[in-house]
Amino acid sequence: MHLESARLRLIPLNYDQLLAYLQPDFQLETALGLEKIPRTISPRLNKAIHQTLLPAVADPSKNYLFCTIWTIVDKAQNQMVADLCFKGAPNEHGEIELGYGTYDAFRGQGYMTEAVQAIAAWAFAQPGVTAILAETNLDNIASQRILEKNKFTQTKTTEESIWWKLLA
Repeated sequence: MHLESARLRLIPLNYDQLLAYLQPDFQLETALGLEKIPRTISPRLNKAIHQTLLPAVADPSKNYLFCTIWTIVDKAQNQMVADLCFKGAPNEHGEIELGYGTYDAFRGQGYMTEAVQAIAAWAFAQPGVTAILAETNLDNIASQRILEKNKFTQTKTTEESIWWKLLA
């Protein structure tokens, strides 16, 4: 299963693919038949994968598509350019939270704007999803523009971040 947009393929990673994603030796790229490019995994993401994503993806009672990394592939270049993930299944209000990041070499090219549009369309086609939430740092203007371009609206501002919502 994967999603397609004009330039991108969004691939949800299964358990074994998540393990391969963590390896620095291009195991995931090889398994997916992609070009190999250097990428780094932040300590925060590494911890989230081990503590949250892997156990959730391994749990057969959960829809892993809401609990895994979706890697974003530029179809023309056949290489990974970014990742996104939901932070769990819809809550009691039908809300899901989205997190994302574009690899440094591919920022400013519209990849994430296109990917968020594709994943939002998919999410709203899933039973029980009524809204997508996202949080950006106050100083992350690029991330805020991605959400604005995808019709998210600001719902709350704190000292450190802005919360956004997109309704179905």
